[in-house]
Amino acid sequence: MASVCVNDALNDDELRWVLSKLDRDKDKEVFGLVCKRWLLLQSTDRKKLAARAGPHMLGRLAFRFTHIVELDFSQSVSRSFYPGVTDSDLTVISEGFKCLRVLNLHNCITDTGLASIGRCLALLQFLDISYCKKLSDKGVSAVSQGCHDLRTLHLSGCRFITNDSLKSLSERCRDLEALGLQGCTNITDSGLADLVKGCKKIKTLDINKCSNVGDAGVSCVAKVCAYSLKTLKLLDCYKVGNESISSLAQFCKNLETLIIGGCRDISDESIMLLADSCKDSLKNLRMDWCLNISDSSLSCILKQCKNLEALDIGCCEEVTDNAFLDLGSGDVLGLKVLKVSNCPKITVKGIGKLFEKCNSLEYLDVRSLPHVTEVRCSEAGLEFPKCCKVNFSGSLTEPDVLLGYSGLP
Repeated sequence: MASVCVNDALNDDELRWVLSKLDRDKDKEVFGLVCKRWLLLQSTDRKKLAARAGPHMLGRLAFRFTHIVELDFSQSVSRSFYPGVTDSDLTVISEGFKCLRVLNLHNCITDTGLASIGRCLALLQFLDISYCKKLSDKGVSAVSQGCHDLRTLHLSGCRFITNDSLKSLSERCRDLEALGLQGCTNITDSGLADLVKGCKKIKTLDINKCSNVGDAGVSCVAKVCAYSLKTLKLLDCYKVGNESISSLAQFCKNLETLIIGGCRDISDESIMLLADSCKDSLKNLRMDWCLNISDSSLSCILKQCKNLEALDIGCCEEVTDNAFLDLGSGDVLGLKVLKVSNCPKITVKGIGKLFEKCNSLEYLDVRSLPHVTEVRCSEAGLEFPKCCKVNFSGSLTEPDVLLGYSGLP
């Protein structure tokens, strides 16, 4: 029986089907090494690419990988490679990769580069330009003018961004769902009000360390984006108080993640309203350094928020064992992450009661608790769940779910 060459037996569509069954990127690369035909199919089928290259190589990549939808040119702050993607590189990228929907460029480029994006990448939906420290409102305006389908935008660390950028997005990018503004200290309440005039579908908003944002801006977002808002990050927004939390409780019944660490004017009254309103949705709550929080609101959270998975009450010095001892026979906790560091009134007794009600805990932070040490836990016969990592001294890596700096979708 005569042998049959696989290239004679299979057409291009059949070979693409074979390629689609390879899960690992390494296997797909090996597929392209078989012959020129298979390399061409592998190249044209590829959808994602991470690269470090100058204009000449970028042009060759664009010619070879014609259907790329996701490009990652991001760099770490330390920059092992210099100068990274430049504005001239971005001109080649914008003109060569017309199908792009996801572009990651943090730590590089200026307004000139953003102008190229706005002119050429109309299909773009996700753009990360975090920590591009030379960017201004001019660049964001250029993107908003050309990328009307934008859904996610990272601007964290872009210190020159002002309310004008939010107004541009509001007018032209009305399907925006996620916006990262961490550290953009020129953003104010009026900017947030302008944003939600047009962007009414916001699901995730990161305004960590936006120190000029207060209750008026947060309340406006809560009211307009009531049905869509799921994640709100307000770390160290010291002007945010009870009015913001009460507004979230009143309007945002689907809220899943709330970061309010360092918002020291927030007290029990508004947190109890939030616990009652978002009892079915709330999963992650960070309120470390909320110094007015006490047992009454914490007990309310533990009893009502049955889907809560991560909780940080570090440095809430008024919290005692009673918040855990008040749990009744029917109260079962689904917590996976709990941080109670620097809460000096919590003892081994309270931690023991916690373990009785929660067998799913994976990480427990008890640093700087004078009454909860390894020795005292051992003397009390306290048994930790096998799956739980207990951080007594800071030697364990913290889960990023409550750090407040995790990326947007």
